[in-house]
Amino acid sequence: MSGPAPAIEPRYGPDGLVPVVVQDEADGRVLMVAYADAEALGATLATGELHFHSRSRGRLWRKGETSGHVLHLVRLDLDCDADAILATVRPHGPTCHRGTRSCFDADESAAGSTTPPTQDFAWLETLWATIERRRAERPAGSYTTSLLDGGVDATARKVTEEATEVLMAAKDDAAAASAGHDRAATSGALAGEAADLLFHTLVLLAERDLEPRAVIETLQRRHAG
Repeated sequence: MSGPAPAIEPRYGPDGLVPVVVQDEADGRVLMVAYADAEALGATLATGELHFHSRSRGRLWRKGETSGHVLHLVRLDLDCDADAILATVRPHGPTCHRGTRSCFDADESAAGSTTPPTQDFAWLETLWATIERRRAERPAGSYTTSLLDGGVDATARKVTEEATEVLMAAKDDAAAASAGHDRAATSGALAGEAADLLFHTLVLLAERDLEPRAVIETLQRRHAG
Protein backbone atom coordinates (compact mmCIF):
# COMPACT_ATOMS: atom_id res chain seq x y z
CA MET A 1 0.00 0.00 0.00
CA SER A 2 1.52 3.30 -1.12
CA GLY A 3 0.74 5.57 1.81
CA PRO A 4 -2.46 5.78 3.85
CA ALA A 5 -5.69 5.87 1.88
CA PRO A 6 -7.74 9.01 2.51
CA ALA A 7 -10.96 8.65 4.47
CA ILE A 8 -14.07 8.73 2.31
CA GLU A 9 -17.73 9.13 3.16
CA PRO A 10 -19.92 7.20 0.72
CA ARG A 11 -23.70 7.36 0.62
CA TYR A 12 -24.87 3.90 1.62
CA GLY A 13 -28.10 2.47 0.24
CA PRO A 14 -31.13 1.53 2.33
CA ASP A 15 -29.50 -1.85 2.92
CA GLY A 16 -26.40 -0.17 4.34
CA LEU A 17 -24.27 -1.19 1.36
CA VAL A 18 -22.34 0.59 -1.38
CA PRO A 19 -21.04 -1.04 -4.61
CA VAL A 20 -17.26 -1.28 -4.96
CA VAL A 21 -15.65 -1.58 -8.40
CA VAL A 22 -12.14 -3.03 -8.13
CA GLN A 23 -9.48 -2.22 -10.72
CA ASP A 24 -5.84 -3.24 -11.13
CA GLU A 25 -3.36 -0.41 -10.59
CA ALA A 26 -1.12 -1.83 -13.33
CA ASP A 27 -3.44 -1.21 -16.28
CA GLY A 28 -6.87 -0.21 -14.98
CA ARG A 29 -8.38 -3.62 -15.71
CA VAL A 30 -11.65 -4.14 -13.82
CA LEU A 31 -11.23 -7.21 -11.61
CA MET A 32 -14.52 -7.56 -9.75
CA VAL A 33 -17.53 -5.79 -8.27
CA ALA A 34 -18.67 -6.38 -4.70
CA TYR A 35 -20.43 -4.54 -1.87
CA ALA A 36 -19.17 -2.94 1.31
CA ASP A 37 -20.80 -1.61 4.46
CA ALA A 38 -19.24 0.75 6.99
CA GLU A 39 -17.59 -2.15 8.82
CA ALA A 40 -16.00 -3.50 5.64
CA LEU A 41 -14.78 -0.07 4.58
CA GLY A 42 -13.25 0.48 8.00
CA ALA A 43 -11.49 -2.89 7.87
CA THR A 44 -10.15 -2.09 4.40
CA LEU A 45 -8.69 1.21 5.54
CA ALA A 46 -7.30 -0.29 8.74
CA THR A 47 -5.57 -3.29 7.14
CA GLY A 48 -4.75 -2.14 3.63
CA GLU A 49 -6.49 -5.22 2.21
CA LEU A 50 -9.92 -5.13 0.63
CA HIS A 51 -12.83 -6.28 2.77
CA PHE A 52 -16.44 -6.59 1.66
CA HIS A 53 -19.82 -7.47 3.08
CA SER A 54 -20.98 -10.90 1.94
CA ARG A 55 -24.68 -10.61 1.14
CA SER A 56 -25.08 -14.39 0.92
CA ARG A 57 -23.38 -15.05 4.27
CA GLY A 58 -24.40 -11.83 5.97
CA ARG A 59 -20.96 -11.10 7.40
CA LEU A 60 -17.65 -9.30 6.90
CA TRP A 61 -15.50 -10.92 4.23
CA ARG A 62 -11.80 -10.36 3.55
CA LYS A 63 -11.07 -10.99 -0.10
CA GLY A 64 -8.62 -13.90 -0.27
CA GLU A 65 -9.24 -15.13 3.27
CA THR A 66 -9.46 -18.70 1.94
CA SER A 67 -7.41 -18.63 -1.27
CA GLY A 68 -4.73 -16.21 -0.14
CA HIS A 69 -5.40 -14.09 -3.24
CA VAL A 70 -5.75 -10.82 -1.37
CA LEU A 71 -6.21 -7.38 -2.91
CA HIS A 72 -3.76 -4.80 -1.57
CA LEU A 73 -5.32 -1.35 -1.42
CA VAL A 74 -3.71 1.51 -3.34
CA ARG A 75 -6.49 4.07 -3.15
CA LEU A 76 -10.24 4.56 -2.89
CA ASP A 77 -12.25 7.07 -4.92
CA LEU A 78 -15.93 8.01 -4.83
CA ASP A 79 -18.01 8.62 -7.93
CA CYS A 80 -19.72 11.97 -8.50
CA ASP A 81 -22.80 10.99 -6.48
CA ALA A 82 -20.76 9.38 -3.68
CA ASP A 83 -22.85 6.20 -4.04
CA ALA A 84 -20.19 3.96 -5.62
CA ILE A 85 -16.53 3.33 -4.78
CA LEU A 86 -13.64 2.72 -7.16
CA ALA A 87 -10.94 0.69 -5.41
CA THR A 88 -7.52 0.65 -7.09
CA VAL A 89 -5.52 -2.37 -5.94
CA ARG A 90 -2.45 -4.54 -6.41
CA PRO A 91 -3.80 -8.10 -6.67
CA HIS A 92 -1.90 -11.03 -5.18
CA GLY A 93 -2.81 -13.81 -7.59
CA PRO A 94 -6.00 -14.25 -9.64
CA THR A 95 -9.05 -12.37 -8.40
CA CYS A 96 -11.84 -14.67 -9.57
CA HIS A 97 -12.66 -17.94 -7.80
CA ARG A 98 -12.35 -19.63 -11.23
CA GLY A 99 -8.64 -18.87 -11.23
CA THR A 100 -8.88 -16.06 -13.77
CA ARG A 101 -7.37 -12.65 -13.36
CA SER A 102 -10.76 -10.93 -13.51
CA CYS A 103 -14.33 -11.97 -12.77
CA PHE A 104 -15.18 -10.50 -16.18
CA ASP A 105 -12.89 -12.81 -18.17
CA ALA A 106 -14.84 -15.39 -20.14
CA ASP A 107 -12.13 -17.86 -21.16
CA GLU A 108 -8.93 -16.55 -19.63
CA SER A 109 -6.75 -18.85 -17.53
CA ALA A 110 -4.59 -17.64 -14.68
CA ALA A 111 -1.49 -18.66 -16.62
CA GLY A 112 -2.17 -16.63 -19.75
CA SER A 113 -4.67 -14.43 -21.50
CA THR A 114 -6.32 -15.17 -24.81
CA THR A 115 -9.46 -13.10 -24.19
CA PRO A 116 -9.60 -9.44 -25.27
CA PRO A 117 -9.86 -6.99 -22.35
CA THR A 118 -13.45 -6.59 -21.14
CA GLN A 119 -13.07 -3.70 -18.73
CA ASP A 120 -15.16 -1.33 -20.84
CA PHE A 121 -18.09 -3.74 -20.67
CA ALA A 122 -17.50 -4.35 -16.99
CA TRP A 123 -18.35 -0.69 -16.40
CA LEU A 124 -21.95 -1.68 -17.07
CA GLU A 125 -21.95 -3.23 -13.60
CA THR A 126 -21.41 0.23 -12.16
CA LEU A 127 -24.17 1.69 -14.33
CA TRP A 128 -26.54 -1.07 -13.23
CA ALA A 129 -25.70 -0.45 -9.57
CA THR A 130 -26.52 3.23 -10.06
CA ILE A 131 -29.86 2.41 -11.71
CA GLU A 132 -30.69 0.04 -8.87
CA ARG A 133 -29.84 2.77 -6.36
CA ARG A 134 -32.15 5.20 -8.16
CA ARG A 135 -34.92 2.61 -8.06
CA ALA A 136 -34.49 2.14 -4.31
CA GLU A 137 -34.08 5.79 -3.31
CA ARG A 138 -36.09 7.63 -6.04
CA PRO A 139 -34.14 10.93 -5.69
CA ALA A 140 -36.12 13.98 -6.80
CA GLY A 141 -35.04 15.47 -10.12
CA SER A 142 -33.45 12.25 -11.39
CA TYR A 143 -34.30 11.30 -14.98
CA THR A 144 -34.11 7.62 -14.04
CA THR A 145 -36.56 8.23 -11.20
CA SER A 146 -39.03 9.88 -13.59
CA LEU A 147 -38.89 6.83 -15.87
CA LEU A 148 -39.35 4.37 -13.03
CA ASP A 149 -42.20 6.39 -11.55
CA GLY A 150 -43.98 6.02 -14.89
CA GLY A 151 -43.99 2.25 -14.52
CA VAL A 152 -43.62 -0.32 -17.28
CA ASP A 153 -45.65 1.73 -19.78
CA ALA A 154 -43.31 4.73 -19.58
CA THR A 155 -40.09 2.73 -19.63
CA ALA A 156 -41.22 0.38 -22.41
CA ARG A 157 -42.43 3.31 -24.51
CA LYS A 158 -39.03 4.97 -24.14
CA VAL A 159 -37.27 1.76 -25.24
CA THR A 160 -39.47 1.70 -28.34
CA GLU A 161 -38.60 5.33 -29.11
CA GLU A 162 -34.88 4.69 -28.70
CA ALA A 163 -35.05 1.58 -30.90
CA THR A 164 -36.57 3.73 -33.66
CA GLU A 165 -33.76 6.26 -33.22
CA VAL A 166 -31.20 3.44 -33.63
CA LEU A 167 -32.91 2.35 -36.85
CA MET A 168 -32.84 5.88 -38.26
CA ALA A 169 -29.21 6.41 -37.26
CA ALA A 170 -28.23 3.10 -38.87
CA LYS A 171 -29.91 4.12 -42.13
CA ASP A 172 -28.11 7.48 -42.07
CA ASP A 173 -24.80 5.71 -41.53
CA ALA A 174 -25.50 3.27 -44.37
CA ALA A 175 -26.37 6.16 -46.69
CA ALA A 176 -23.14 7.94 -45.81
CA ALA A 177 -21.15 4.79 -46.52
CA SER A 178 -22.90 4.25 -49.88
CA ALA A 179 -22.14 7.83 -50.90
CA GLY A 180 -18.50 7.50 -49.92
CA HIS A 181 -18.80 10.18 -47.26
CA ASP A 182 -16.84 10.40 -44.03
CA ARG A 183 -18.77 8.26 -41.52
CA ALA A 184 -17.33 9.85 -38.37
CA ALA A 185 -20.50 11.81 -37.65
CA THR A 186 -23.04 9.16 -38.67
CA SER A 187 -21.28 6.25 -36.97
CA GLY A 188 -20.87 8.37 -33.85
CA ALA A 189 -24.57 9.17 -33.92
CA LEU A 190 -25.38 5.47 -34.27
CA ALA A 191 -23.18 4.64 -31.28
CA GLY A 192 -24.90 7.36 -29.26
CA GLU A 193 -28.39 6.13 -30.10
CA ALA A 194 -27.39 2.53 -29.34
CA ALA A 195 -26.05 3.70 -25.97
CA ASP A 196 -29.38 5.39 -25.25
CA LEU A 197 -31.22 2.19 -26.18
CA LEU A 198 -29.01 0.12 -23.90
CA PHE A 199 -29.47 2.51 -20.98
CA HIS A 200 -33.25 2.58 -21.30
CA THR A 201 -33.36 -1.20 -21.67
CA LEU A 202 -31.45 -1.49 -18.39
CA VAL A 203 -33.97 0.84 -16.74
CA LEU A 204 -36.79 -1.33 -18.08
CA LEU A 205 -35.11 -4.44 -16.64
CA ALA A 206 -34.80 -2.67 -13.29
CA GLU A 207 -38.49 -1.72 -13.39
CA ARG A 208 -39.31 -5.40 -13.96
CA ASP A 209 -36.84 -6.49 -11.23
CA LEU A 210 -34.78 -8.51 -13.71
CA GLU A 211 -30.98 -8.36 -13.56
CA PRO A 212 -28.90 -7.98 -16.76
CA ARG A 213 -27.11 -11.20 -15.82
CA ALA A 214 -30.26 -13.10 -16.82
CA VAL A 215 -29.98 -11.60 -20.31
CA ILE A 216 -26.26 -12.39 -20.54
CA GLU A 217 -26.80 -15.97 -19.40
CA THR A 218 -29.54 -16.39 -22.01
CA LEU A 219 -27.17 -15.18 -24.73
CA GLN A 220 -24.46 -17.54 -23.49
CA ARG A 221 -26.82 -20.51 -23.60
CA ARG A 222 -28.01 -19.63 -27.09
CA HIS A 223 -24.53 -19.19 -28.52
CA ALA A 224 -22.51 -21.72 -26.52
CA GLY A 225 -20.29 -23.82 -28.70
